[in-house]
Amino acid sequence: MSRQHLEIVAQAVRAHLFILCPNNSGSTYLSRAIAESNKVWSLEREGQHVVGFAGPQTLNSPWPLIWGANEESVAYFQDSLEYDWARTRKAWYVQATAKRNDAPVFHTKAPPFLLIADQLVEAFENTRFIIMVRNPYAALEGILRRWQRMDVERRSPDLAETGARHLVTCFKQQRRNIERFGGQSITFTYEELCDDPKDTAARIARLVPELDDLDLSQRLAIKGSYDEPLRNMNAEQIERLTSEEIERANAVFSENAQLLAHFGYALVD
Repeated sequence: MSRQHLEIVAQAVRAHLFILCPNNSGSTYLSRAIAESNKVWSLEREGQHVVGFAGPQTLNSPWPLIWGANEESVAYFQDSLEYDWARTRKAWYVQATAKRNDAPVFHTKAPPFLLIADQLVEAFENTRFIIMVRNPYAALEGILRRWQRMDVERRSPDLAETGARHLVTCFKQQRRNIERFGGQSITFTYEELCDDPKDTAARIARLVPELDDLDLSQRLAIKGSYDEPLRNMNAEQIERLTSEEIERANAVFSENAQLLAHFGYALVD
C-alpha cells in the first residue's frame, strides 16, 4: 500500500465506527458483517493487532483474555503512554480495504477499546460506537475454552473466577460508556443481535446512515471454527461449564447481580 492509498482513504472517510464489546461476546461476526458493506473501509485483523498500531495489545500482555481482571491490567490498557493515534490512524488507513474507493465509513474493533472510548472520540472524526454485551456465563465459557487452546495454562476453577472479574469490569465500563456516549452510540446485546438481525441492522443504519446495505443474516467464516449464519450459542456454551466453574464464577457474579440484571442477565444456579 502507498501514500496514494492513504490519501484515498483519508479523503473518503467521513465517519469512524468502533464496536465496543468484551472478548468472546460475538463482536467478530458483527465486525465481519459490517466489513461486507460497500460503504466500509475495514481491516483484516482487529485494530490492536494491525502492524503499526501504537498502543498495548492483548496478545503481548500477561492478560490476553482477562485484561479487566484487576486494577493493574486495566491501567495497562487504559493509561498506557504507548498510544499514538496519529501514527495508528496512518497504519489503519494504509492497510484498510473496501469494495469502493469512495466508501465513507472506517470500521474496526478490539475488545480493550471499550476501556478507551474517550480517546477514540478525541482522536477520530465523527466517531460512532456500537456497545454490546453478552450473557456473561457464555462469554466466560468462551474465555476458558480459548485459554485452553492458547495453552497459557491449564483450565482451572481459579481461572473461572478471574474471568468473571474481568467480565464484571467490562460490564461496569460498558454502563459508563452508555451513560457518557449515548448520543453517538447504540446499545444491544448479543442475544438481541441473534434474535432479530434485521432490526439490529436497521438500528445500526440509523446510527450510521451510510450502512444502508448492512446484512447481519449472512453466512460468514469466524475464527476458523464456524462458517455459518449468526446463531445464539449461549445454551450449548453454558452447558459446557462445570458446576465448580459456575460456583467460582458466582462468587463474583452474585456480588454484582444488579449490574448483570441491568443488562438483562440473571445468575445461573
